[in-house]
Amino acid sequence: MNLPNLLTLCRFALIPVYIVFYSLGHIKTAFAIVVLAGATDVLDGYLARKRGQITPIGIMLDPLADKCMMVTVVVSLLVTGRIPWEAAVAMLFRDAGMIIGSAFFHFRGKRTVPANTMGKVATVLYYLAFLFVFFDQSLGIAILWSAIGLSFLASFVYIFLFKSINQETQSHDNQG
Repeated sequence: MNLPNLLTLCRFALIPVYIVFYSLGHIKTAFAIVVLAGATDVLDGYLARKRGQITPIGIMLDPLADKCMMVTVVVSLLVTGRIPWEAAVAMLFRDAGMIIGSAFFHFRGKRTVPANTMGKVATVLYYLAFLFVFFDQSLGIAILWSAIGLSFLASFVYIFLFKSINQETQSHDNQG
């Protein structure tokens, strides 16, 4: 087990910690846990690339940890009335599609596509939206909808890239 994968596992462990603090009304601490999870995401990706420790399990678990934390935050914000149900449904639909699609193709031996710039910008927008939503600032919902729109656009790019990379691999395999 390398350090980047250990950091990814820590993100999974932060989910129940977040739930406890949010449920108890410790909003600032809950938000700090979300930020900590985001920081471990950035750090594990950096370390994996810098140290050459990118692993198949890391490629699978890293986005899953991110999606699980994101879904947890969205559900908690929805249940407490901080975000509209339409935004939560859009986010959960997109994330569920990404998780199911990634798992389906991963277990069929298809190559996956790493995060692109658009997806990373959408993630930053989500964190910014969460900052405003957690602290009851009206701009938060507008930023959230911007992040949702950009994340769907990023998903279309992922689908295109996924299709392209796997067609190239299939063509190469058929020629060899």
